[in-house]
Amino acid sequence: MGHAHRPGSCEGARAAGLDRLAVVGLSFRSASLSEREAASVSASVLPAALERLAGLSGVAGAAIVSTCNRVEAYVEADTAALDAVAAALCPASGAVYRRQGVDAARHAFRVAAGLDAMALGDAQVLGQWKAAFRAAEAAGTLSPALARLRDRAIRAARDARTHTGVGRHALSISHVAVELVRKVFSDLAGRRVLILGSGKMCGQAARRLVEAGARATVVAGRHYENATRLAEEIGAQSVPAEALASELATHDVVMSATACPTTVIGREMVEAAMRERRGRPQLIVDIAVPRDVDASVRSIPGVFLYDLDDLRSVAEANTRERRREAGAAENVVALAVAAYAAEHDDAAPLVVQLRRRAEEIRREELGRARARLGALTAEQEAAVEAATRAIVNKLLHVPTSQLRLLGREASAQELRFAGSLLGIG
Repeated sequence: MGHAHRPGSCEGARAAGLDRLAVVGLSFRSASLSEREAASVSASVLPAALERLAGLSGVAGAAIVSTCNRVEAYVEADTAALDAVAAALCPASGAVYRRQGVDAARHAFRVAAGLDAMALGDAQVLGQWKAAFRAAEAAGTLSPALARLRDRAIRAARDARTHTGVGRHALSISHVAVELVRKVFSDLAGRRVLILGSGKMCGQAARRLVEAGARATVVAGRHYENATRLAEEIGAQSVPAEALASELATHDVVMSATACPTTVIGREMVEAAMRERRGRPQLIVDIAVPRDVDASVRSIPGVFLYDLDDLRSVAEANTRERRREAGAAENVVALAVAAYAAEHDDAAPLVVQLRRRAEEIRREELGRARARLGALTAEQEAAVEAATRAIVNKLLHVPTSQLRLLGREASAQELRFAGSLLGIG
């Protein structure tokens, strides 16, 4: 698709490009599971949704990230067009957020790095991010500005995982789901687990459950070959979708993450299965969006249904163990965002240098303090990291804002002079 270019200098065009970048959407932090379900964009309708967004007046490019925990549109657009973007993406939700310019870039980088994930550092997020932008490229809605944002975000995410421990300690939603099963059934040896879905999340969960001693059955639905392949890989049996109702009664755990647009397991089906189970409890973990299991199943005696919102508390408990690594990853991403902004703002190189020097000082002083304090708990480490980063950010807010303002009005010589006054020129 064509993209209009504004007249003016190269520097002015770059600055305008950053101002026109925005993200509009909702996530598990702002919206309930039902709201995320209503806004979710399946792979089958994604090309049409992209064309619809890119066709709006004032929109030069669009990409949509739709996962179990977020639905977001990344757009190159006029500010006046963002109302229409929000209405097209999430027409029924009041939990939509918007971020523009540097704030949009920062959000994008953090999402790609797994720092805004329900399971902090979730390794699957970067793959989802890449797939979303590949889809936009295939649909012809990925503008050059969005392509640059994608590339920088991917690079920042890789750097965060390479240079910090957040990747080594990260958990995915499938891992969190398995942790929940372990909490309910401390010993999985011999437990029968029914797997609905053959995608990455279900595959990972199934492998971990089998490794822990569970006996798995994979229900082969629309993607029959994928399901049978998964069953062979983990040493499980596979059954056709028509056998779901009868298989339900013989399994202690059901793990479901299909891509079906409608409910797969209804209340009557579960009630019939529970009659056959004669009081034996059943755990159902539904990690699909839209949900695979009728929510009313939760009220059936003996059934314990957990969906993605329920898993959030489990994920948050595990997150506490990774906050220190996440703090280091946040610093990597912050520097990457500043470097990205430097491509659009003449003063940004000074901002990058100022923040880098401030971070060096923060780390030096923190190292001295740790030597005096001795060993700290994980919670204390996280508190100290958060407090010192907050102090630095607050102290730098005014000078960085003034530098950016100066960058739009001052000459190169005046910018160099400003940098020398700050000791960074």
